[in-house]
Amino acid sequence: MPRVRPPRIHPFRRALAAGALLILLAGAASSRAENSVSNAPARTGRGYAYVHDVDSSVPWSIHIFKVSRQRQDLVFTTLLGNSNRLGMAVLSEQMKGFPVSLGTPLAAINGDFYINEPEPLGDPRDLQILNGELISAPAGHACFWINAAGQPQTTNVTSQLRVVWPDNTSAPIGLNEVREPAAVVLYSAAAGRQTWTRDGTELVLERDGDHPWIPLRPGTTLHARVRSVRDGGASPLDPGTLVLSAGPKAGPAIRSVTAGSRLQLVLETFPDLSGVQTAIGGGPTLVRNGRPMSWSGFLLRHPRSAIGWNDDHVFLVEVDGRQSDLSVGMTFPELAEYLVKLGCREAINFDGGGSATMWTMGHVVNSPSEGQERAGANSLVIYLRRPTAPDSARQP
Repeated sequence: MPRVRPPRIHPFRRALAAGALLILLAGAASSRAENSVSNAPARTGRGYAYVHDVDSSVPWSIHIFKVSRQRQDLVFTTLLGNSNRLGMAVLSEQMKGFPVSLGTPLAAINGDFYINEPEPLGDPRDLQILNGELISAPAGHACFWINAAGQPQTTNVTSQLRVVWPDNTSAPIGLNEVREPAAVVLYSAAAGRQTWTRDGTELVLERDGDHPWIPLRPGTTLHARVRSVRDGGASPLDPGTLVLSAGPKAGPAIRSVTAGSRLQLVLETFPDLSGVQTAIGGGPTLVRNGRPMSWSGFLLRHPRSAIGWNDDHVFLVEVDGRQSDLSVGMTFPELAEYLVKLGCREAINFDGGGSATMWTMGHVVNSPSEGQERAGANSLVIYLRRPTAPDSARQP
C-alpha cells in the first residue's frame, strides 16, 4: 500500500519552536546575513548549546547540538523503540521512556537503519549496546561507540559471536534478529516476549556455574547449561534465561544437544568492544582524520543525521530536506564538508530521509520531511548525569 504523505508542518511553526529552545538553552544571539542565519550561543560555560543554522541560498536548514568533551557529566546512552525491548517509535516517544534515574536528557538524534520485518519489530541493522548490554550484533557497517577509556570511536565493526557446542565445534550466531533456515540466533529478553520463530530447534539456556551471564556484555564468554530442548519455535523469553534457536538447515551439531548439555556463547567483535557501555550502528563514515570521505556516482540530496567530534567537542547534526521552501537536504559530500567546517575530525552518518529527527530539551526542533516524525528502532541521547550515578557510567 503506498505511503500517504501527511500535511507538512509549516516551517514558521518549527522556527518558533526552535527560537523558544534557543532561549531555554543559552539565550542565544542571532546574526543574520543575506543568505544565512546562525544562532550562536552566548554562554559557553555550561558546556552545551543548540544552534539552528540556515542558508537560504540553497536552501538549507541545519540543527546542531554541541557538547564540550571537558564536561565529565555530559554522557551518551542509546534507547530502543520499545523501552528496554526491540520496537518502533518516533523519537519524541522514545524520549518519554528515558530513565529519569540516569539524569536529565538534553538532546537526542535518530539512530541506526533498521530491518523492515514485522517480527522482531524494530531490529536495528547493526550494533547496539545499551547501558553495557549487547542488544544487537554488528553487521560490518560503520558504528559509533564510546570506548572503555571514555573516547568516542568510529569504524566498521564485524561480529565474531559464536556458539561452542559440547563437542568443541563452533558456529557463528546472530543476536535478537530474524533467524534464517540455516542460521543459529541467540535471543535475550530484549527481543520481546518470544523468539519470533516458527520452526527449527530451540535450546532454553540457564547459567552454568559462576561465569558471566545476563546482561550480555561484549567481549565476554558465557557458560550455559541447556535447561530444555524445544521444537517448533516461538519459545518464551524472560530476563533470566536465553534461547539459542537453530533453523532446520543449521547443521548436525545441535542434534546431539540434550537437556543438561553444556555449551559456551562467545560474544566477541572486531574491534574488541569489551567494557563499552554505549554503541550504535550507522554509516557510512563521513569524516576521517579531519578529511571528508569521497564518493562517486550519482548523488542525491536527502534529509541527514550525523554525529561528529574533535578533541574538544561532539556535534549532533540534523539536516532537513525534501522541502524546497525550507531545506533541500544534502549529499554525503556536502554533509561531510559541512562537518569539517564545524571542526569535526571524525564523523559518521545515521539513518536519514524521513527518519532524520533531532530532539532538544523536550521538543523536536527540526521539520521532518514527511510532515511528522517517522518511527525508528533506536536513538542516541546526550544527557546530564546525576551526581550520584556510578563512576563507571562516566563518558566525555
